[in-house]
Amino acid sequence: MADLSQYNIILASNSPRRKELLSGLDLDYTIETLPDIDESYPDTLAGEAIAEYIARQKADAYKERLQTNDLLITADTIVLLGGKVYGKPADTEEAKQMLRELSGHTHRVVTGVCILTQRKQQVFSVSSEVRFAYLEEAEISYYVDKYQPLDKAGAYGIQEWIGYVAVEYMSGSYFNIMGLPIQRLYQELKLF
Repeated sequence: MADLSQYNIILASNSPRRKELLSGLDLDYTIETLPDIDESYPDTLAGEAIAEYIARQKADAYKERLQTNDLLITADTIVLLGGKVYGKPADTEEAKQMLRELSGHTHRVVTGVCILTQRKQQVFSVSSEVRFAYLEEAEISYYVDKYQPLDKAGAYGIQEWIGYVAVEYMSGSYFNIMGLPIQRLYQELKLF
């Protein structure tokens, strides 16, 4: 078991899925979030580098606030399909369009994570593949209207209804697809 008792662990996220996953490690932690953190990235970045960059940007926003014994965890998840990056949809119409594009295709889900203390910073990413079955327009509308996936990269949560009906197969970490590669995070935390 990782001994992190010397740290005040802070999860910088409003995501209920990230809270649930971090709680699964049986660690004491607090939630702290700052408003209006810039999640843009340079056009020259691609794939894993985007998620890592945004996770690092989120951590940088907290740098000045960190106390000696604080350990901060930030994360960002993106979906990649055919060179296109899917973040969180702006509205329900964009959410439906994202799901139309993912329908019948295999996409990658990448989560970048940054662990930050006053003495050390570790940034990494984990990538998983997900294959969606073809989705009918009524299924897309049902999911978006009932589950409101505007806070999710690619406009879906694998742990919700759409995961049951659309995911034909996946490769890699299920928890990464949910938004936090918890097994890898645990391994990295053991190094602190």
